Amino acid sequence: MKSRGLIVAAVLFFILAGVLYWSEHHKPAADAAKTSSDTPPVILKLDESAITKLEIKRKDVAPLALAKGDSGKWQITGPRPLGADETAVSGMVSTISSLNSERLVDDKASDLKQYGLDQPVFELDITEKNNKTQKLLMGDDTPTSGAVYVMLKGDPRVFSVPKTVKASVDKSLNEVRDKRLLTANADKISRLELVVKSKAQDIEFGRNKDDWQILKPKPLRADSVLVAELARKLSETKMDLGAADNGDIAREFALAIPVATAKVTDESGTQELEVRKSTAGKDKGNFYAKSSAVEGAYKIEAELGQALDKGLDDFRNKKVFDFSYSDPNKVELHDGSKAYFLTRNGDDWWSNGKKMDTSTVQSLVSKLRDLSAQKFLESGFGNPTIEITVTYGEGKQVEKVSAAKSGDSYVAKRENEPALYQLSSGSVDDLKKSADEIKPAAAPSK
Repeated sequence: MKSRGLIVAAVLFFILAGVLYWSEHHKPAADAAKTSSDTPPVILKLDESAITKLEIKRKDVAPLALAKGDSGKWQITGPRPLGADETAVSGMVSTISSLNSERLVDDKASDLKQYGLDQPVFELDITEKNNKTQKLLMGDDTPTSGAVYVMLKGDPRVFSVPKTVKASVDKSLNEVRDKRLLTANADKISRLELVVKSKAQDIEFGRNKDDWQILKPKPLRADSVLVAELARKLSETKMDLGAADNGDIAREFALAIPVATAKVTDESGTQELEVRKSTAGKDKGNFYAKSSAVEGAYKIEAELGQALDKGLDDFRNKKVFDFSYSDPNKVELHDGSKAYFLTRNGDDWWSNGKKMDTSTVQSLVSKLRDLSAQKFLESGFGNPTIEITVTYGEGKQVEKVSAAKSGDSYVAKRENEPALYQLSSGSVDDLKKSADEIKPAAAPSK
């Protein structure tokens, strides 16, 4: 009897499981239809990479046409040829390539006037590689004003989409044009020349990987961070299209005083930017620029004008040593009759076979690292009283510096370089004090 009860229970279990499976996988047609109707229809589903042309048409405005070149970059082809802002155009392409509706308003509209689609205020023509074109039409706002009516030309359905969709594709010429005054890539700039009118100086910089060198008026060490920042500012400076019309700006540019002309060279060639500053009238203090890359004169941010209005010494490397944050392998210092010989092995420092206190050696290294010129000199280097040699880069790079007392300060000179650095007495005294304070490491406790 007990086994028979188990068999009956098992049979009932399988029957119930089968009914449950069937009910889950055979929903009534009405339920399926309801699920489908609750899902907003897709308006457009396109391959972003296949879109090659866009044309925006509005009432009483010349069409705005964009085309993707063979290089994959977008260009404005109408109403006049201009460079395009890749980020702005990519945002438009991303929106339209996967365009979902908010809801289906009318699946077979017979009266388009009620939606403002009989004479659309906005039309976007989208062309793909196969020359197939889709025309997206936008009409009136919905009664709640949170959305707008849209349809595809040739499709009787009318949809609504959020206004944010319209804002992302309904762009003006100024919104999609490339606003950069120089199109050179900051990371690819190999030469940068400044003719600084206010200083009557012609300065040229050359680049080797991430390091910049002053080439003109003579070879000198450059502050690579400062020069790289200037190259970035030049490549990112944008025209102020919200200023007065171009005719007014052209007149202001003509009246302004020249500040500097910058020439940048990358793999695509050389481009030039002339910057001027207004010194009178209501526009006093404004900076204006003309570029070889685009037509016209434009107002620019004061930041670039101020960055260009610098002399040669502003761009020179004031640090006496180049090892920066590299850990030296050796440090040798001679101060009159005193001499210090330090060698690093891993994290430990040694001198004459004795392990030294790391913190005291690092204090000296920090003082060497921070040693900077107050200003640059043309003469005044006498008999050196201090000589320093720093070896780093796994022993492959060596820097030698000599310093001589000169009045209330010191004059330093790097080996095989003509430049002279004026150092404050305080910085040199701190350096000498750190050397005197180097001591052996404490004996390990037992």
